[in-house]
Amino acid sequence: MAPRHTGGMRETNTDFTRRQALAGLGGVSAIALLPACAASRPESIAPGLPSGSAAANAADTKLEQIAYRMLAHEPGRATGLGVDTGKYAAWRSTFGTPGEAGRAAYAASLKDMVAEVRAYPQDGLTSDQQIGFEVIETAFSRAVEGMALPYGDVAVGSWRNAPYVVIQNVGAYIDMPRFFSSTQPLATADDVGPYLDRLMEVPAILDGERERIEAARGMGVVPPAFLLDKAIAQMQASLAEAKASYAGPLETSDLAGAKSAAPQAAQIAARGIVPALERQLAELKTQRAQAKDAAGIAAQPMGEEYYAWALGASTTTNLTPDEIHRQGLAELDELHAQMNPILRKIGYSKGSVGERMRGLAEDPRYQFAQGDPGRKEIFAFIDERLAWIKAQMPRAFTQVVNPRLEVVRLPLSEEPGAPGAYGGAGSKDGSIPGRFWINLRTTDLHRRYDLADLTFHESIPGHVWEGEFSNRLPLIRSILAFNAFSEGWALYAEQIADELGAYEGFEVGRLGFLQSLAFRACRLVVDTGLHSKQWTREQGRQFFVERNGSKVEEVASEVDRYCSWPGQACGYKIGHSQILRQRERAQNELGDQYDFRAFNTALVLGGNAPLSVMANTVSRYIASAKG
Repeated sequence: MAPRHTGGMRETNTDFTRRQALAGLGGVSAIALLPACAASRPESIAPGLPSGSAAANAADTKLEQIAYRMLAHEPGRATGLGVDTGKYAAWRSTFGTPGEAGRAAYAASLKDMVAEVRAYPQDGLTSDQQIGFEVIETAFSRAVEGMALPYGDVAVGSWRNAPYVVIQNVGAYIDMPRFFSSTQPLATADDVGPYLDRLMEVPAILDGERERIEAARGMGVVPPAFLLDKAIAQMQASLAEAKASYAGPLETSDLAGAKSAAPQAAQIAARGIVPALERQLAELKTQRAQAKDAAGIAAQPMGEEYYAWALGASTTTNLTPDEIHRQGLAELDELHAQMNPILRKIGYSKGSVGERMRGLAEDPRYQFAQGDPGRKEIFAFIDERLAWIKAQMPRAFTQVVNPRLEVVRLPLSEEPGAPGAYGGAGSKDGSIPGRFWINLRTTDLHRRYDLADLTFHESIPGHVWEGEFSNRLPLIRSILAFNAFSEGWALYAEQIADELGAYEGFEVGRLGFLQSLAFRACRLVVDTGLHSKQWTREQGRQFFVERNGSKVEEVASEVDRYCSWPGQACGYKIGHSQILRQRERAQNELGDQYDFRAFNTALVLGGNAPLSVMANTVSRYIASAKG
């Protein structure tokens, strides 16, 4: 989950030394004066391409070139993938051109690549190569459409599209501390220089964001007041923690030169990053004075157009808000019908399913202790469930992996605006492990009956597991991810765990799994309610609490997240439901020839793709199984 910053690779300027930059930091960022060049377009690629026909080899070369042309605009992402090596090693020292200039250059490159992909001859291509070109066209064309909108942040082949460039869960003030603590390499002495080089670019990135949100305000785009209140509080916390965030990794490193470089990092933070954060904070406070509480994007200029694009980007479908809203209500009723008998069996027989699940949440048997003792209990619980699910994987897949995985608490400054957890695969080269980040601002976010399915969703066989397979695909397929597949797979991963017996002897745990699915059905209703039906923030929260028995503490941040990421919440259940439809199709067409392990393996090997492309993967599995 490397932060997404656009722009080309920075030239090396031997006359502009790091010491001179440090001396000049203050008032206006010296980093903004550094020259930038156009994104490089490599004509050759790394060795190791598969051999085959001339057409196939040429297609592999083209796909690889497109991957690096994209990463030239996102060198931070290249670091997260572990591919900023060799001829691309200079990328490790830059984030590229910030602000509107970087965004415009990226959009132009994407347009060029879409045209090239559409014109590329299909004769002689393998099915996997055809999928590669189709995936690129879908991801890049959606991104170009999003970048044509006059405001907002577009994630190219990723999930975090946002109308507000800086808000409670979006912005470099959140991304950068995490990037420097967990992604920017500090493995050898040679990594210290690039660390400082990138650190010097952070003020320009922050100022580029500020200029964009100022321009958006000029168009009348002002985030809801309640989101700004959160963002202001979090930015104040980021300011207080700036030295630790940016100098801390160097201070705690054992590398030669790292500790001696820490004072330079602290100086960059004090003279460059802190003033840039203060300028962002001042702009957020200006916006707060103008803000209203309308929660949905429909209240913003071109809000309807933005939401239509965001829904399409998130679900990779053409479903309308009304269709998604109705699907959510129908699936919620179906899931509650499965939960009802379990609740009765364990003694919760009165009231709606939501009311009974709220009662279950108050049952002390399923709560973790408060404070640090409870946090230790949570980590121990996760470790036990991970050990169990790892042992089951050969029963669910014909091919298994053993991903490097860390379970990590979210940074304290990020916790107030973050969801309960998130996870993702490590780097393509294996140097950065997969991580399951868990929000522990309060242990009341989690229960013993719902923490297992959260673990399976974020790690194995969910995001970390799927990402490990994606990392083995050609580079462009490892880069491009689609929300509906990513999150649909993670929900399907929860279902795989259930089908493997995760809740045998602990039936209340299956309630947690079913409530998790119901929670995602609620998301379909609430997201479309907020952004298409003028629901208030409180209406969204109460729907979760009253209809699904969700925890008040949990849904408070959830609903705010939907307000800042319109459409994103709809990808989960849309993707999961489509995977189940495709599995049912395979079962119906294959009968006794259907194999659970083979289907799951075919799906994950097919890679992260739009839902229509995923359906083609299932068709190939069916044809192969029939012989």
